[in-house]
Amino acid sequence: MNQPTPAIVAQSAVRRLPRIALLLLCAAYLLPGLIGRGPWKSADVTSFGYMAELARTTEGLARWLDPLLLGLRPETPALLPYWIGAFAIKLAPSWVHPDLAVRIVFALMLWLVFTTTWYAVYFLARTPRAQPVAFAFGGEALPKDYARAMADGSLLALLACLGLAQLGHETTPALAQLFFTTHMFFGIAALPYRPLGATIALLGGTFGLTLSGAPVVGLALGLGGLLIAWHDSHGRATLSEEDAAPGYTRNALGLIAAATLIAALMAIVMKLWHWQIALPGSHTGRSLGADIGSQLRLLLWFTWPAWPLALWTLWRWRRQLSARHVALPLWFVAVPLAATWSTDFSERSLLLALPAFATLAAFALPTFRRSVAALIDWFTLLFFSGSALIIWTYWIAMQSGWPPKMASSVARLTLGHVPPISWLGVVFAVAATIAWCWLVRWRSGRHRAALWKTLVLPAGGAALCWLLGMTLWLPSLDHVLSYGPQVAAIAEKVGPQPGCVAELGVPRPQIAALRHHGNFDLEDFNDSSRCRWLLISADAIPTLRTVVSFDQWHLVGSFRRQTSANDDLLLYERHAP
Repeated sequence: MNQPTPAIVAQSAVRRLPRIALLLLCAAYLLPGLIGRGPWKSADVTSFGYMAELARTTEGLARWLDPLLLGLRPETPALLPYWIGAFAIKLAPSWVHPDLAVRIVFALMLWLVFTTTWYAVYFLARTPRAQPVAFAFGGEALPKDYARAMADGSLLALLACLGLAQLGHETTPALAQLFFTTHMFFGIAALPYRPLGATIALLGGTFGLTLSGAPVVGLALGLGGLLIAWHDSHGRATLSEEDAAPGYTRNALGLIAAATLIAALMAIVMKLWHWQIALPGSHTGRSLGADIGSQLRLLLWFTWPAWPLALWTLWRWRRQLSARHVALPLWFVAVPLAATWSTDFSERSLLLALPAFATLAAFALPTFRRSVAALIDWFTLLFFSGSALIIWTYWIAMQSGWPPKMASSVARLTLGHVPPISWLGVVFAVAATIAWCWLVRWRSGRHRAALWKTLVLPAGGAALCWLLGMTLWLPSLDHVLSYGPQVAAIAEKVGPQPGCVAELGVPRPQIAALRHHGNFDLEDFNDSSRCRWLLISADAIPTLRTVVSFDQWHLVGSFRRQTSANDDLLLYERHAP
């Protein structure tokens, strides 16, 4: 007799992960880096620049429908993320810095990504074909307890994904797209069980994804979700009465179809469709093999450790690939993967696949052998313990000069910038390290029953390293990754009231930084006859003599963002008449 599913789970294995522990883990992942830094290069500060421009605009609805930064449209043709950030700036109290207000709102969005992922997996695990094998004499996991344990595992897998760390803490359209993609995922997964909440999530996710610069992704996800739901509704007729569970009704199928169609029409009316295809090998100076190799390396580290577990799920559940608990997350992985391989937004497209990767990873848990779980634990323990040790050692070298080789390498990167010790940050770092040691001790004990145990160390290790980096290294990272020091050096030269400053070839990130850190009144060089100062980017130097008359301007100085010569800015002053 063939087993209906590969999952064999006893009731003792679906013990509940303590809610306070899960909440603290999410908080330890979300909060570090929220305070004590500015926008970082380059997507983070660029997106904030568009939000700040919208917040201060007085041009009415037309400008909100066409965000500009000194006449430049965003590279990602999004609207809603910039609206959200602009409203956050407008509604924030005067004592909250604008970039902090935006980060708070986007941190809440990431929190809701965690929440919707948990509930999506919970409802997928409730479906009959996802349930474990029934034992002859009872004792198998109860459906709701099993679904809760699987949802806990999926959230731990999502937290453990390496690619989520930096991009998940930026205020960019990519995070908004992740937010709306996850809501679409939850909406389709939960529609048979929670029609009202799922409907709201599905509509919000579909329309939000379209307005966030990814209408093609939204259309593909909607059409694939509709096909999976239609197939599932027809497959319910073959289930026995005792296995019957809520399924997709005609109204549910119509809702998915209508939401997808309306979102596509909205994209057409608002002219949100843009050609962004860039197939591997089409990049200048890179061969097809180099592009494919780069994409494979990105996929391997960005989705670690979820991808090997996801592959294991596809193998062990291969006879249930058409079941919605496998087919739906598989489709929500495939579409972002296709976008990753066919556009220039590789990392940010792949970010959208992480909740679905985590879902597939969770369904590997009830099929593991003990030896596989032990291998994951040992690798995770060595990797994250070693990473934490490196973070601590480099911080000690940064502060004390010992070990000398580490201290010299840090000095080269920060050009001698040694920030004062933040004792509050040290306290949090020490507490997190102690918590990690306790977690390792707990995992090495006899806790074999918990289904989610295999993903505790990966999630805890990822949170630990992010927290250590955002407490011990935050001042230095902010100095290295921010345009603030470069803008401050320029501001010192031009004085407190420079008037207008012309720019030539300055890229979007630096325009946003000059506006944010220096509050400069920037103008395009062609419209700058009244400006005393001129800023020119390093990329514009080869064509400089063809556009700038040097009998009118003289060089004041060159200003480098300390870790990148490509970000050099040249400052010119107009000759006195």
